[in-house]
Amino acid sequence: MQVPVLETARLRLRAHSVSDFPALLAMWSDAAVIHYIGGKPKPPDECWTRLLRYRGLWPLLGFGYWAVEERATGRFAGDVGFADFHRTLEPSIHGVAEMGWVLGPDFHGKGYASEAVAAALAWFDAAGKGRSVCIIDPANEPSMRLAAKNGFNEYCRAVFMGDEVILLERG
Repeated sequence: MQVPVLETARLRLRAHSVSDFPALLAMWSDAAVIHYIGGKPKPPDECWTRLLRYRGLWPLLGFGYWAVEERATGRFAGDVGFADFHRTLEPSIHGVAEMGWVLGPDFHGKGYASEAVAAALAWFDAAGKGRSVCIIDPANEPSMRLAAKNGFNEYCRAVFMGDEVILLERG
């Protein structure tokens, strides 16, 4: 499956490319980005695997992650999309599209995450993909607000990788 290109007023959501790797690595190494996502910078090999995984989701699952690009500058801004990562989590979310989003610190506070998430969800809904979930650290207030704004509702709390998380669902 080809990765669909989505455009908003300020963003382009497109397939990841090898040229995104330096910006992706910088983003996943930034303390402001990883604070609520494991808390440790991601090493280059893990970031490379992440980029490959993002591209591989599409032909296997019919959905995946987009690279978020600022249209005015062409700069890589972050990642948004859906996956089934087969997480070891109770209750299980295996087989359900898990939505995630992350933007580099230069793009925080501009409404870009809201714009990207809304575009991705519009595509997901139009494609008839059904229910989606997300996992958020309870202290991550900006992501909790963004999830609520886009129709995600808490359905339980769990422990994932030793930390309390909130599971939210939509659809």
